[in-house]
This record gives sequence, C-alpha cells and structure tokens, in this order.
Amino acid sequence: MNKGKKVLIVGGVAGGATAAARLRRLDEHADIIMFERDEHISFANCGLPYYIGDTILDRSKLLVQTPQAMKQRFNIDIRTFSEVTAINSERKTVTVSRLEGGTYEESYDELILSPGAKPIKPPVTGIDSPLIFTLRNIADTDRMKGYIQQESIKKAVVIGCGFIGIEMAENLIQLGIEVTVVEAAPHILAPFDSDLAVYAEKELQDNGVRFALGDGVKAFRETESGIAMELQSGKAIEADIALLAIGVRPDTAFVQDSGIELGAKGHIIVNERMETNVKDIYAVGDAVEIVHFVHGGKSAIPLAGPANKQGRIVADNVSGSGGVYQGAQGTSIIKLFEMTAAATGLNERELQRLGLQYEVVHVHPASHATYYPGASQMAIKLLFNRVGRIWGAQAFGKDGVDKRIDVIATVIRLKGTVQDLAELELSYAPPYSSAKDPVNIAGYAAQNILAGKTDVFLPRDIKDWDAERTQLIDVRTAGEHAKGHIAGSINIPVDELRDRLDEIDGSKEIWVYCQVGLRGYTASRILVQHGFNVKNMTGGYKSYAMEQFCTESH
Repeated sequence: MNKGKKVLIVGGVAGGATAAARLRRLDEHADIIMFERDEHISFANCGLPYYIGDTILDRSKLLVQTPQAMKQRFNIDIRTFSEVTAINSERKTVTVSRLEGGTYEESYDELILSPGAKPIKPPVTGIDSPLIFTLRNIADTDRMKGYIQQESIKKAVVIGCGFIGIEMAENLIQLGIEVTVVEAAPHILAPFDSDLAVYAEKELQDNGVRFALGDGVKAFRETESGIAMELQSGKAIEADIALLAIGVRPDTAFVQDSGIELGAKGHIIVNERMETNVKDIYAVGDAVEIVHFVHGGKSAIPLAGPANKQGRIVADNVSGSGGVYQGAQGTSIIKLFEMTAAATGLNERELQRLGLQYEVVHVHPASHATYYPGASQMAIKLLFNRVGRIWGAQAFGKDGVDKRIDVIATVIRLKGTVQDLAELELSYAPPYSSAKDPVNIAGYAAQNILAGKTDVFLPRDIKDWDAERTQLIDVRTAGEHAKGHIAGSINIPVDELRDRLDEIDGSKEIWVYCQVGLRGYTASRILVQHGFNVKNMTGGYKSYAMEQFCTESH
C-alpha cells in the first residue's frame, strides 16, 4: 500500500475541517491526523444563537460533521479532547495534551494550524462569575441554554454589539427575556457606519431591546438575585445573566515559542499560499492575518466564508496542486427581527483611517416593483472614489438586501466600478425587482456625481447649514413638508420650481432635499441650468430623519 506524507491539522470547524476533507479528496494516501481540544470537530458556529433562541430546535442540526462520520468517509485520524500545546519546528513535532491526562509528541511532514479565536475577557472585577457567559462552541451553547431553561431567566445583559451579541439579543427577546445591550462604542455593528447602524438600532428598539451605548462595563458583582454591572458612566444594571460578546482574539498562545511570526495582536502571519514563515507550516481561519482585498493592507476578518476558502487553498498547496488566497473583503449580513442589514468592503471610518478619498451616495429604492404587493423600501449606502472604484457598500431593509449586497460584493471582487453597477443586467420580474434594480439605481446616483451632473451633501452636513450663505429648499409636496421638515427650509415643490424661480436667492448656494433624493436630483438639474449653484441632499429627508433619531436616542 502506498504511504503518503504525514499531515497534522490543529483545530477543526471551518478552516481545519475543510482543509482535511479537501486534502483527502486530493491525496488518498496522505496520513492525516486532526487534533481538536473539544468534543466537536465541525459545527455551525453561526447557528448557535438560533439554537439558544429555539429557532433551531434540533441540536444535531448544528453538527456539520462528527468524528465518526469524518473517519468513515475520509479516513482521517480524528483525536478529540486533544490539545496541541507546543510546536517544535526543528524536530517537526507537536506536543499534545490529552483531556484524560498525559502528553505525547507527534511528528509531521506538514502542519496546518486552525486554532480559531477565543472570546475577549477584559480584566475587570468579577469577570469570572459563572453568571457571565461566552458563546464560542457547542459546550458554551449547552451551558447557556441549560441555565436559561433551568433558572427561568427574566433579564439578560449582552455586553458587546457585534454580530454574535446582536443575534443573541434578538434570540433572547424571542424567548421572552428582557434584554439590555451595553456597548462602549457610540453605535452597534462595527462594519456599519453610524448612518446605517441607526436603522438596526431602531429595529431592535422597536422590538424591545434596550441600549446603553458609548458606555463600557467597569465591574461585575454577584447579587442575591443575579449579577449587577457598574458601567463607566456610573450607571448600574442588574440582570439574571450576562453574555460577554465584546470580540475575539486569536487563540495562538501555543505558537509563541515555535518561531512562527505573529502580528501585533497575536495573529499568525501567512503569505498568499497560507504559509507561515516556518517551512511546512500553514495556517488558516480566524487566527491568521491576511490581506484585505479592497485596500491591500494587513487585516484580520474572522468570518466562516474566508476560513472555508483558506482551508481549501491550503489543502491545494499541501497536496502540491497549488493555490493562492487573494484576500477577504468582509462581506457580512445579519438578521434583525423582520429586517436585514448587510455590508461589504470598507466603511467610512476605515477609509478615513487609511486616508483614502471617497464619495458617498444614499439611495432608498423599493425591493421590487411597487405596484406588485409586498414591496418594501431599503436603504443602500455606496462608497466609491473619483474614478469610480467601489470601496464598499452597506444596506438595510426587509427584503432583497442580501442579493443587492452580494451583487456589489461580486463587482468589487471583479474590480468593477460604479459604471458596472449602472450597466449590470439583472433578473427582473415584478415580484423580485424593478426594471431599474436597486443596484443599478445606486450606480446611476454615483455616475451622476462623477459626471458632474449633480453635487451632493450628506444629511449630517445640515448641522453646518448657514442661512446667511445657503438657502435650504424642500422640494417635496406641501403635505409632505407639513408632516415634517428641516427647520428653516422653504417649501417649493419640484413641479412648481420653474414658476417660482424668483423666490430663490441666486447670491447663495442652494441646498435642496426631497424624501429620498430623486426629486432633489431633478430639482438640482432644473436649477443648475437656470444658473444656480446647487447641492442635493443624498438620501433625502428619510436619511436625515434617521440622523435625527440617532442624535435624539443617544
């Protein structure tokens, strides 16, 4: 019988398990051993909150692959409850610690590291209370779900507003538990800029979630009835349990003395072939530092999709067939009760940090043809530069958000431009879209800016509005204006503009706005061609109203 190379894989789940299965398909004779410190080698991390919230009722559905099934199908030596604690790259061995006791060394020809990341636990008083839970694996899930069921939990605090924290807030609410979310940052969901995050915050608030934003936890203290949290502001919150979800850090302590290069935050440095600086050692998943596809710099993006792709590529390289990982762009999505938020690429904060020039458009198209029942409005924010390169996009809505962000993510991956968004031929029938798809509309809006057909200002710029040098005109109907408008604006409906030009002060810059930006664009084109200096508010009054909600609710 042929005997192939000996490959050790440290850690399963997305990256490690994918690498193992792919490697076996490519090399029937390789001696593959996988080490996993826990019981489960491959499970649906992203489904854990929904099992706790009883959306997923069958726990076994979370188990993507069992050790027994993986052994039978792929002939892989699976060693659970076995933790790799050290690597000796000179001898090409790893030290393995068994849960039941004892250690041993295992040699390798090639080594794949997929240790993942672990929840961050800040050094604050009371952080080790058993009433503070984290959610990383099946064991964490069982522990939290069991406690909720046994103790009839009524109140919970979620600390941290990333995807896991917000998904848990939703699922706890659906269990009838009162939820308060604590977040040190001003807004939830870091991939989103504040002007899109507020849509998510409003949806959560409308469904009963309470917020303490811009406020971190100073200390925990157990009480007779549960656990109390003192916040940095001095505010106190009491609950039955707390979920700690403030982020993750790479689980790479065992790599420290191996000679493998680590980044500033402990991530394993790899090249485009997923190789570390040490020969015959590769790394994948949440523990690695990779290249960001959009800006080209170093980044860490702990998402399942990138981890799976990296696992596939590393198997290709170990087997000798070769493969290159071109980076991640952070495409992500989250369910928020009846709504959806999704993002891809860079947001404004990242663009500002990197010093990259960018333009912004906000559009509010319908999810499908409005004459067909069930259409709903969405918000799309598109970021791009002066030559049309797309930096990123964010979207929020009830229906169709996922496919719009996925289309934009695909154009980014193919290095397309806003011109491509405008020209894409996408499937259309009234139940699914409009003849002008929301992606096309975002592209048109961006094209108009780049072509000099319109100049825009953002809803947040209203705070700098100066009536001495600017005239603010609401071009909606009188009825719309009466229901709510920006203070100080005058109302001249777009259909009356040509007959009321004498009411417009040509000595000032003219700022126009409508409900979502389309009538404002039409108004700006009319006025520009009559000699006025005009800007249109991108996103219109709808985006402005959300800015006000943001200000008033925080």
